[in-house]
Amino acid sequence: MANTQEIKRRIRGINNIKQITNAMELVSTAKFRRAKIQLEASRPYYERVVASIREALKGVKAPHPLLEQREVKTVLYIVLTSDRGLAGGYNANVQNLVQETIEKRQAAAKLIVVGSKGREYFSRREMEIVESYTEASENPNPKDAQVIGQLAMDLYESGEVDAIDIVFTQFYSILQHEPQLVRLLPSENFDKEEGQAQVLVDFEPSADEVLDYLIPKYIESSILGALIEASASEQGARRTAMEAATENAEDMIDELATNYNRVRQAAITAEITEIVGATDAIS
Repeated sequence: MANTQEIKRRIRGINNIKQITNAMELVSTAKFRRAKIQLEASRPYYERVVASIREALKGVKAPHPLLEQREVKTVLYIVLTSDRGLAGGYNANVQNLVQETIEKRQAAAKLIVVGSKGREYFSRREMEIVESYTEASENPNPKDAQVIGQLAMDLYESGEVDAIDIVFTQFYSILQHEPQLVRLLPSENFDKEEGQAQVLVDFEPSADEVLDYLIPKYIESSILGALIEASASEQGARRTAMEAATENAEDMIDELATNYNRVRQAAITAEITEIVGATDAIS
């Protein structure tokens, strides 16, 4: 059994950890509130934009490099993770989904990774990372979505990849957020649904010019929406993880305090027994 000094050192060490996790919980709470406000303000916009563009593109018959359907030999995965850890299973869930999907499919994989955690994970597994980005997970903005989207479209248009998927964490509540995989290109949503009447679309000034604007807008809006969803999910996951860590630290401190009192009481009892024994020997 540990002595009182050892128990005291352990209590001090755990108390220091508790102070760190408690501080991180407070920081994550503030960041989560900001991320949730951004999500609630922007979600209706990007969902409406994506839905409207999909609806318009359903009736498109004009050829375009970004609408080209071909055999899928290589898939580009845009993977959204975080730059920092201590967020429970947030990163692991996304990484596992990507890993499992690649293993199931009979296609090569290229990756665009957002977040240093994802970059480290896939680099260790020697997967082909086309590009990686940091400092975009906690503060998503349209510029990041534009840069990522442009690179993805360039790879698709050049024929280096035959499909583009985005993998991110969908936010439902602070306790519920799930990894999702969504196909961006070629999108099945552009096709006419079975039994639906064909809608003829006339473009001005020309189909090519309109599609050159609409398709990038669709990709960028989808990526921006995923970045915002992932940001809220990350902060919610980190807040929950730090709250649980703080509670666990408190439980450990309580248990150690109980052990400390038992050890101290046993030591005092042993001292009293020795004094009584010595007194009896003298008398």
